[in-house]
Amino acid sequence: MKERSPVTTHILDTSRGKAAAGVEVILEKWIGTDTWDEMRRTASNADGRVEDLVAPGTRLDRGIYRLTFDTQAYFRGLNTACFYPHVKIAFEITNPEEHHHVPLLLSAFGYSTYRGT
Repeated sequence: MKERSPVTTHILDTSRGKAAAGVEVILEKWIGTDTWDEMRRTASNADGRVEDLVAPGTRLDRGIYRLTFDTQAYFRGLNTACFYPHVKIAFEITNPEEHHHVPLLLSAFGYSTYRGT
């Protein structure tokens, strides 16, 4: 089986019924007292996926991590106003052996997320 990043995401623009390509995504780790350490900055591919947040085979420590999605730039590129300029999703890794997939369902005026597989 091919190794993959221990954290991945997939962004779907539910208002358009399409993958959200070109969305900048930042992965950070919480180091305490409202301080975050940026680990990686990249963008979603044509299928709305980000699979290179962490090098495949890397084991992340237990802790709290955060994904930040630059939704304002994405919607600006579509000439569409949006209410949430950035979506920030914090999540906790309690078992570093597991894969953590954090999808984002996005529209210009709302979003939802869940733990995927």
